[in-house]
Formats: sequence, structure tokens, C-alpha cells
Amino acid sequence: MISERHPLRQLFHEVVAGCYHRHTGIDDPEMTSYVGDLLTEFTAAENIYLRDAEGHALKDLHAMIAASDPVFGDAPSFDVERKVRRHIGDYALFATGMYPESTQLWRHTGDSSFVEMVKTGKESYYIVSQFDLFEYRDEAPLFGRLSNEFERCVQGLKYVREELDKMGGMIQ
Repeated sequence: MISERHPLRQLFHEVVAGCYHRHTGIDDPEMTSYVGDLLTEFTAAENIYLRDAEGHALKDLHAMIAASDPVFGDAPSFDVERKVRRHIGDYALFATGMYPESTQLWRHTGDSSFVEMVKTGKESYYIVSQFDLFEYRDEAPLFGRLSNEFERCVQGLKYVREELDKMGGMIQ
């Protein structure tokens, strides 16, 4: 985990908060902080994908969903379901917002891969929000808002990417 005081984390927090406020009207410090932390953690490539029991990256959306299912799938508990669903929501938000072109790798029958990723991300955050007891009580509302505002969060991340691209040009 990258430290709270790391300049990269601070940069992502500032850019996300600014872009979300200016371009989407989202003025929710808890939500923008969560998305800033997500971007920071996903700078380490090993954090992007879920891993199976053998350590192989799960890159198929259906395999990820199966890994989250405690009844018919691979999740050994409801706590694991919550953890995996949170990661699915995070991955879907990251992929559709920062790298929408990557969703072409997720081509499935039915809806387009981008639409399916958005739907699955929203659904995953909604499921996480339903874990609203005990140690999860305080953060459950955040995941409800992330689910409700998923499309606006995706849109905000597109502006974050543009802003970061501009900054990259200024550094060179």
C-alpha cells in the first residue's frame, strides 16, 4: 500500500476532487477520496486483477463474478463475497473511466462490453452497500452512492485521465 502522504496519492486526490466537482457536479469528499485511493492503489499492476487460489489473474468478468458467489461459486464466505464484489466494482470503475478502450477485451454476448462492465460495477457496489451491519456499517452508504452515481463517476474519470495526460505533457 502506498502511504497516505505519498505525493502520488495527494495528486490523485486533488485531480479527482477537482474534475468531479467541475465536470460532474459531484462534491462528495468521501467519494472522491475513495476514487483517488483507488487510482493510487491501481498504479501497482498486481492490485488491478483478482487472483484465483493458484495466484492466476482473473481477467474474465464471469470468472470474477463466480469468485464472488458464496452459494453457487467459489467464495467461501459472505465476507469474501463482499471483498470480491468491492474489487469488481473498483475494477469496472477504473476500466470504464480511465481506459474505456480496454473494455474491448471483455466482449461477451448480449450487451456491449462497456455497458456490461458499467452494469456489473454498479451492481457490485450495490451488493457491497447491502453489507451494512457490524464492521461494514459506516462505509456501506459510500458504496450505495458509488452505485447510484456510477455513470457520473465514470464520466469524471474520463476528465481525470485528460487532466493527467495534460500534466504528463507539461512534465516532458
